[in-house]
Amino acid sequence: MAKFKKAAEPVKVRLKKNDLVEVTTGKEQGKTGKVLKVFREKNQVLIEKVNMIKRHTRPSPTTGKGGIVEKEAPMFVCKVKLICPKCATGTRFRMTQTGEGKKVRVCLKCKELIDG
Repeated sequence: MAKFKKAAEPVKVRLKKNDLVEVTTGKEQGKTGKVLKVFREKNQVLIEKVNMIKRHTRPSPTTGKGGIVEKEAPMFVCKVKLICPKCATGTRFRMTQTGEGKKVRVCLKCKELIDG
């Protein structure tokens, strides 16, 4: 009987679309980019111009041409850090509530609001 790898349990992904993030590990270490999409059930994010892969596609009636297409591949959330607008570096952050009861993200280095 074959054993299959169990999927990781979803964690609370606190990154959002259009966030600026920095890659902390792997071959893409040090690169920064904007989050294009968040896959919460897989704990992954799609980052603009980072983790590029090549796919060979066939010509089809809808697309017309085939060939080699370069596109972004998802990365795990644990490999990226959010960039604080004030510090301009990758940082950890904490969720807190404002006086109105709205949840916001706060940089742990400079104690500045990230969401605003």
